[in-house]
Parts: sequence; C-alpha cells; structure tokens
Amino acid sequence: MSDMTETTPGWLAPDELESARARMPILYVEAVPVRVDATGEVTQIGLLLRIGPDGTVSRTVVSGRVMYHERVRDALLRHLEKDLGPVALPQIPPSLQPFTVAEYFPTQGVTSFHDPRQHAVSLAYVVPVAGDCRPRQDALDLVWFTPQEAASPQVQQEMPGGQGILVKRALAHLGLA
Repeated sequence: MSDMTETTPGWLAPDELESARARMPILYVEAVPVRVDATGEVTQIGLLLRIGPDGTVSRTVVSGRVMYHERVRDALLRHLEKDLGPVALPQIPPSLQPFTVAEYFPTQGVTSFHDPRQHAVSLAYVVPVAGDCRPRQDALDLVWFTPQEAASPQVQQEMPGGQGILVKRALAHLGLA
C-alpha cells in the first residue's frame, strides 16, 4: 500500500484551483498595512507595487487565499509575511472583525470589486506594522503614502479591481476619510 500523505495540505494544484474557482466563491483575506504614531494615529498607508499577468503595473493591498483548515489569523500572518517580509512585525488585531467584506465577481458591475478569475469573498483588515518591510514574492516594492495621498485620484487610478475603494473604506473605518 502506497503512502498518500499530502506534503502541503490545503493547497490545490493549478487545475484543481481553476476548477474550484469556476464552481464556488473562494475565501480571501486582505490587509491594509499602516504605520501609526505614538498616540495610535495612522500616519501612513502601505501599498504594494505589482506587475500583473498582463504586464501592467498596479498598486494593491496584501491579499491571499485562506487555505483549508487554516485559521483566518494564520492566513493574515502568512500573507503579511509573504508580501512584506519576515521582519514587518504586523500587529494582528485581537478581534478578527473585518472592517469590510468585499465580494469580487468575475462579471464587472455586480459589486465595486472585480476579479476576472473568480468569485471571491474577502475579509479585509487594517493591520499596523512596526518593523522593516521588504516586499517578497511577486511584489516589487512597498510605498508608504499619507492617508490623503492614498485617497488621491492619482493613487486610486493605479489600483485595479476595486482595491482603491477598499483603501477608501479602510480610511473611512479609521475616521480619516
């Protein structure tokens, strides 16, 4: 009898993921990294610079799937480390109440959020980071903006699929919009 032990539980092979995306919503977590001052006021919003599959450069927040049998808290930490580096020192909120739930649809116009690959439901969090952020994986850079800059039309137009709306919702949640 052969050993059928999975070495990376929770991951789907590319063809399995494509099949699942075609049949059901996929759960994601998104994190808006922020810097805070000594009084807890948000002073900066961190946005990742990425190159999309079509070669376009865009700004995004930290985002990724929640794996099977993975806690939301663990998924947030995993994606923050993956995108911001191992010494970003994220401060995951004690309560995992998201500031918003974003529904991404493959059809534009259903909601403000669009992902041509899938129907996804995303739990979105504001996460203070205190350490040194060094983007990894597919992120080219992390740029820190003031809340006013992050809400500006120039930065908003660089955020595809509704990501700009997500940042504006985060700013409103923080009382900065």
